[in-house]
Amino acid sequence: MTKTDLRPVKLPDDKKEAANHALARVRTYLAEHQEASQIRVNVQDGGDLEPLVLPREAVELLASLLAHLGAGRAVSIVPSDAELTTQQAADMLNVSRPFLIGLLEAGEIEYRTVGTHRRITASSLLEYKRQDDRRRRLAADELTRLGQGMGMT
Repeated sequence: MTKTDLRPVKLPDDKKEAANHALARVRTYLAEHQEASQIRVNVQDGGDLEPLVLPREAVELLASLLAHLGAGRAVSIVPSDAELTTQQAADMLNVSRPFLIGLLEAGEIEYRTVGTHRRITASSLLEYKRQDDRRRRLAADELTRLGQGMGMT
């Protein structure tokens, strides 16, 4: 199994402006070339310009990364099929490891066992997070509706 590195990357303040400038240029290019399935860029290697062809999807992902980094947020990239340890999964959900294990044992999140260790795919974890966020939004909406019904707003 390949080890998954979840350490987030955060830009120092003095590099955020460069990220935002690059983001503006990438977004403009993508908007002006909507039909392009591949994007050609030139990379400067020493004194020479080297052509590099990237899939559009990679450039769109780059734009998303630049947007988050330029806004001062830390970013991690995790392949959807990456298998996470229970501690890594708990860290991603910002919960304790025992709480996460309770979720696994309750069937809330899919996992597999490797020997005595539980492994959770990033896609299963993100699916749980989407469902949990949806449940929370519905509960908040219901509380708002009830508050309005009682004249509390």
